[in-house]
Amino acid sequence: MRGRQVLLETLLAHGVDRIFGNPGTTESPLLDSLLDYPQIEYIVHLHEGVAVGAANFYGQASGKTAFVNLHVAPGLGNAIGMIYGALKNGTPMVVTAGQQDTRMRLRDPVLGHDLAAIAAPVTKWSVQVERADELGPILQRAFKIANEAPAGPVFVALPIDVMEQETAIPPGKPATVFSASRPDPAGIAAMVKLLAAAKSPAIVAGDDIARAGAVGTLVTLAEKLGASVWFEGLRGRNSFPTDHPAYRGTLAFDAPGVAKNFSGNDLVLMVGGPFFEEVWYAPGAPFPAGCKVLQIEASSARLAYNFALDSGVLAEAGAALEALNAALPAIEGAAKRNEALKALRDSDAAAQKARVEKAWARSPTSMARAMAEIRAGTPKDAIVVDETITANLDLFKTFTFSGADDYFSGRGGGIGQGLAGGIGVAVGKPGKPILCLSGDGSSMYSIQAIWTAAHHALPIVFVILANREYRVLKHNIDAYRARFDVKSNKPYMHMDLTGPTMGFVDMAKGMGVAGTYVAKADDIKEAVAAAFASGKPHLIEIEIEGKR
Repeated sequence: MRGRQVLLETLLAHGVDRIFGNPGTTESPLLDSLLDYPQIEYIVHLHEGVAVGAANFYGQASGKTAFVNLHVAPGLGNAIGMIYGALKNGTPMVVTAGQQDTRMRLRDPVLGHDLAAIAAPVTKWSVQVERADELGPILQRAFKIANEAPAGPVFVALPIDVMEQETAIPPGKPATVFSASRPDPAGIAAMVKLLAAAKSPAIVAGDDIARAGAVGTLVTLAEKLGASVWFEGLRGRNSFPTDHPAYRGTLAFDAPGVAKNFSGNDLVLMVGGPFFEEVWYAPGAPFPAGCKVLQIEASSARLAYNFALDSGVLAEAGAALEALNAALPAIEGAAKRNEALKALRDSDAAAQKARVEKAWARSPTSMARAMAEIRAGTPKDAIVVDETITANLDLFKTFTFSGADDYFSGRGGGIGQGLAGGIGVAVGKPGKPILCLSGDGSSMYSIQAIWTAAHHALPIVFVILANREYRVLKHNIDAYRARFDVKSNKPYMHMDLTGPTMGFVDMAKGMGVAGTYVAKADDIKEAVAAAFASGKPHLIEIEIEGKR
């Protein structure tokens, strides 16, 4: 059996039926062999970063290990930012790249470099296969490491001559492993004691809750405790219903801001996440003085990594939450706290309604009005792929996300994940309506994704919110000036996307996708509804207001 056959047989054994890639010369053995493996579909991308970005979201949406094939040193370099995003998202992924013939190693061939060294900083494991006899065992190990908590990408370099070598070592097969860790009863007992004594508990819901299918279990726990529930500022999944009275929104991006969010709490339980991804340094802890800190985490490396804990439990998120629910007695005061949370929720809803009404007639369209109109034109069962950044607040106050698979986004802060991610979610959730929301600046990092949607007939509705600026950078330079006491009335340099203005409808047309330009708020709902009704990929460019 040749190395290329070992590769493809290993993929089938591990349940891989999609390859996300951008073809190149050193990938010829794989590409030429795909004719013999019709069970595996190759999703074609025009840029390596888009391929990895799509695979990242596919892994989240499908629950499978994503598989990517890239091209030598420049191709891998193009993809590094998106591999970083997959690492932050905790996506199980095997990234491969064709490598030049090992017999040319000392000749410094064109496109050649140490691929394993390039990928190492943003992967869990990075290796080059040196002979065909290693291919099966290395790939088997790659799939294992990619799926160990916390899950993430691994990298394997595949030299072209190794792919053509003969080997008697069989393809790698997955082991039958039951790896969901159960919580230590003593740890659960200690945690229950602290939870039962808390007067105002809060929960931070990490992405692992959604991955574990434990959203309903968390709802039960929050109601039993009368606890408020928060998301991190950056999150990839929806781990708690956003229309539930206990949902309080997203945490700030610096320690004092997070502490302010928790100012009324005497206990914080963090479940299934890295906690916390900050943007700005500020001294102090993210918890108010005297606050008890608890954590549930499936990875021993992340448990108590950043904070001293009053109780920490190593376990899969769903199993630990179930154990807490089973052990927790009736909590005195929980019902009263739940009523107070509902009142807060009603107050928030009234404030958002007033905010939308105040901004309703503004021109260009306000973000609040744009989200309201987009929601009105979107099917209720649509999945939202989000890279709105500065419009995210209005998105979460307008749309309702009830389940784990209603919402997908990128972690790590690198922009350009949204459009690529829309491809991955559409492939991972076939038959579901997909709304992919992106700012204009972010979209240009992966605009080639639109061609892939057309090529594979993926009925995604791409909505580009065009404010003709990097709005988030303008907010951040305001924050920089304030934090570092920089006295300035200077303009925002190099943050406007004008001169020329980008035409997204024209770009979409050039890649085979119909588009609609919307300048008036009154036309948004109809445009969105028509795009979904078409059953084809469609791009809508909506002109919205810039920073006021």
